[in-house]
Amino acid sequence: MNLRQFEVFHAIMRTGTVTGAARLLNVTQPSVSTVLKHLEAQLRFRLFNRIGGRLQPTPEAQALLPDIDAVFSRLAAVQRLTQDLAGGRLGTLSVAAAFPIANGYMARAVASFLTGRPGMRVALQSLTSPQVVDRVASREVELGVVHEPVGSTEVDTELLLRSALAAVLPAEHPLARLECIPLAALADQPIITYLPQNLFRFHVDKALAEAGISPRIVAQVTVSLTGIMLAQHGAGIALVEPLMLRSLDFPGLVARPLDPPAAFETVLIRPRGTPDSTVLARFVAHLRNVLRTEGLLPAGH
Repeated sequence: MNLRQFEVFHAIMRTGTVTGAARLLNVTQPSVSTVLKHLEAQLRFRLFNRIGGRLQPTPEAQALLPDIDAVFSRLAAVQRLTQDLAGGRLGTLSVAAAFPIANGYMARAVASFLTGRPGMRVALQSLTSPQVVDRVASREVELGVVHEPVGSTEVDTELLLRSALAAVLPAEHPLARLECIPLAALADQPIITYLPQNLFRFHVDKALAEAGISPRIVAQVTVSLTGIMLAQHGAGIALVEPLMLRSLDFPGLVARPLDPPAAFETVLIRPRGTPDSTVLARFVAHLRNVLRTEGLLPAGH
């Protein structure tokens, strides 16, 4: 028996007539009759007896029905699976992001993406940008979100958004009254910023050097969160990426943009030459929507 014969047999068993089976399968009545005739000839026994205008299953047909039912139950399950996969409601997703991203908008995007997708499983790793690049290059994760520069030829990059470092300081600080803090105003201020090996330190040093500032650096940190915490405890003004200030509650702290800005780019990275799965493509679109909703990404991008 082939699958078409299975379909005809199953439809007749469900409807009791050739006409009903043809309607159920959206085919002509003669085509159903032909398939049934060939099937019975192939099996060399009758499957139905015509009684009062209906087809009465023979004992042989009744014996076949449970196994045929099982086939169509599995086919229905496969159809539901393909619909869930196509709709991005089922599957697995592995992503990694730099610490402030993973604990900021990436966490919000993953949480909202999982809503309404009970069959979805996501692995989210919070790492340094170089570690994220390594994970993606080795294909341990499908997607990474990091800050430029990306020094690997084993990954493909795609611009996600453009941002800038900011001055994080107490709300009562005199400079906090300014909408934008000129770099020259930081000349005599105690500064908290990144260690030299951090990718952001290049942007800080470049901006200060171009403004002719020799900063009074009182503390150096590896991650933005530590710099923000030091600013909250009164150690100085933190020149850091301000995303964590949006993600967590830091009473009494504000972030002010710098003039001129210390700009940088955030990029999506994927293993080189690897196409997106349906789930990954839907997640990237969802992530962009989250960024637009939060005002981090202009409309239309």
